[in-house]
Amino acid sequence: MFDKLEDLLIRYEELMSELSEPDVANNPERFRKLMKEQSDILPIVEAYKEYKQCKQNIEDSLAMLEEETDEEMRELAKEELNEAKSRVAELENELKILLLPKDPNDDKNVIVEIRAGAGGDEAALFAAEIYRMYQHYAETKNWKTEIMECDDTGIGGMKSVTFMITGAGAYSVMKYESGVHRVQRVPETESGGRIHTSTITVAVMPEAEDVDVQIDEKDIRIDVCRASGAGGQCVNTTDSAVRLTHIPTGIVIYSQTEKSQIQNKAKAFALLRTKLFDLEQQKAHDAEAELRKSQIGTGDRSEKIRTYNFPQGRVTDHRINLTLYKLDKIMNGDIQEIIDACIAADQAKKLAKMNE
Repeated sequence: MFDKLEDLLIRYEELMSELSEPDVANNPERFRKLMKEQSDILPIVEAYKEYKQCKQNIEDSLAMLEEETDEEMRELAKEELNEAKSRVAELENELKILLLPKDPNDDKNVIVEIRAGAGGDEAALFAAEIYRMYQHYAETKNWKTEIMECDDTGIGGMKSVTFMITGAGAYSVMKYESGVHRVQRVPETESGGRIHTSTITVAVMPEAEDVDVQIDEKDIRIDVCRASGAGGQCVNTTDSAVRLTHIPTGIVIYSQTEKSQIQNKAKAFALLRTKLFDLEQQKAHDAEAELRKSQIGTGDRSEKIRTYNFPQGRVTDHRINLTLYKLDKIMNGDIQEIIDACIAADQAKKLAKMNE
């Protein structure tokens, strides 16, 4: 581990030297790559520098204890020694976590797909609430959300909604939301006051770029049509909606959220690329059974990950046995505590796997 840390320290100095060269600023692509690499290894370098300083502090304190006879100074040296030893132990753990293999998709934007499952209208209403929950959460992170596809029920629910979240590190955080979300509550339509259980599924996919997926035009059928809507101004009078069919997989993408056919086509292709990329990711994930065992539910879409119990005001994440009694805040986008707990549990599992 320490050989690797020394290599990263040397590489960081090289990067700082390269970034200070005048010609680098004239090459935007090279400058961007160097800045990205520098920002990736900076947290490791800073932690390692602090670790080395703490080790030096331990040596200095031990030397002082050997030489010093003044009791007050000896007490001070003992205090500094204990603090440095404690911090060294913390930093060793931090460095192990920082050196864990990084998911190559972590920095990407995400496309989130929410679908109503069991529960009819109640499931569709819950799907719309979970969509709003993610919208509010994205706002707290200064991320941008944009709807790509939506099938609403007309009574405030959503049978399905697909949207993009654009922001630095969106996938590294949102990937923990993939799976089945369950709601337990008395629906507004229930006259007898019985608690119903409904489900929705959430799929979080890293946005695919052109380099990730190559689409052969011969495999695509493109149809254009008029957008459907609730009437009035909602209905387009031009053929602006676009439907893409990917013949080899049977994936169909329908995009009508923009007024321009060109914009809808661009959105549809972006979503198709992401779905094809996700298909490959899922195949690889299924093949890596051992990797799945060392992760906290970031791949199995059929896994029941969370229950939202309205009568008790609680939310339980079943993967990490976490229960929080602040359902109102969570439904309003305050999900950071759950995500942080998932990240910590994921890191702990991976560290344990490395130590086996």
